[in-house]
Amino acid sequence: MTQRLEEFVDAQAEARFVENQEIARGNRTLRAQLRERDEQLADVRRRLGVYEALDSATIAPPKWLVPPARKKQAHKAIPSMMLTDIHYGERVVPEEIGGVNCYDTRIAEQRIRRACEGAVKLCRDYFSGLEYEGFHLMLGGDMVSGDIHDELRETNDEATTESVVGVLECLVAGARVIADHFGQVHIGAVVGNHGRTTRKPRAKGKARDSFDGLVYQLLARELRQDPRFTIQVATGPDLHMQVYGTRFLLTHGDQFHGGSGISGVMAPLMLGVHRKRRRDAATGQPWDVMVMGHFHQSLPLRDLRVGGSLIGYNEYAHNLNLPFEEPSADLWLNTAERGVTTSNPVFVQDRKAEGW
Repeated sequence: MTQRLEEFVDAQAEARFVENQEIARGNRTLRAQLRERDEQLADVRRRLGVYEALDSATIAPPKWLVPPARKKQAHKAIPSMMLTDIHYGERVVPEEIGGVNCYDTRIAEQRIRRACEGAVKLCRDYFSGLEYEGFHLMLGGDMVSGDIHDELRETNDEATTESVVGVLECLVAGARVIADHFGQVHIGAVVGNHGRTTRKPRAKGKARDSFDGLVYQLLARELRQDPRFTIQVATGPDLHMQVYGTRFLLTHGDQFHGGSGISGVMAPLMLGVHRKRRRDAATGQPWDVMVMGHFHQSLPLRDLRVGGSLIGYNEYAHNLNLPFEEPSADLWLNTAERGVTTSNPVFVQDRKAEGW
């Protein structure tokens, strides 16, 4: 009896030893991957000549966003548009999602261009009779696909460092299209979760240690010689901005979890609105409307705006049986008298032009 007990104990000890060895090998592999990501990020920064801290791209909001009161404010407005969840570099295969969407870097470039040109067309041709005092562009994060999951690393069109350059060029071109029509453009930007350089999300250094943050830093550098542009880059997960008398809180939305029940994303979103409103009111930073992305759905509510995504429906959403929604960018008008008024999405998908 004693001999069998000793044999059992020895077998258990050997199994635990083998298990610990496998865990140690896995940890070494993850550390090697993280070192590789850090080296890639450092290399792209060196090649692009970026040495300034992310803080250097943060400036005070321009005065034209909150102009002085006039006796008559009739027919004046400032449009806002949010570009979020571009996932530049991700590849979506139509055959895997019932043929409802297709995506790669070529299509991503087209959709960014259509969003910016569509904003000009809607404001010029459909919201006619208004005098625009500028344009407010929000970048809601997940500019690049990243490789936070193995399946993304295996199926992305290109390396994340290449996607940084590609999406940057598209954003610069799109911002200039908007500025050519509206004159003044203010850009506010927060990072998402896909651009992070670590496997697991982190609270510390969230904005600094992100490929999204690098894109914004380079965007600020590209536009700094053009007096039509001002840019605010969040140093944390949230960014406060104001247009006329309406106070906005821009965030990505990856802090809100859940939403698998019949109520969908509404339960975690409403809880998130409550918690952020209570937190910011206690610290003297109240806001009226929270703007976010992340969920790839359009939900224009009174004190919450969830913007659609430019990537649109993908394999992840299809596998979770989430509702289909066409790729779009959220666009609305702000007025001094009514705050957020006319609201229309800019639809960016064109199957014929995209070739699928």
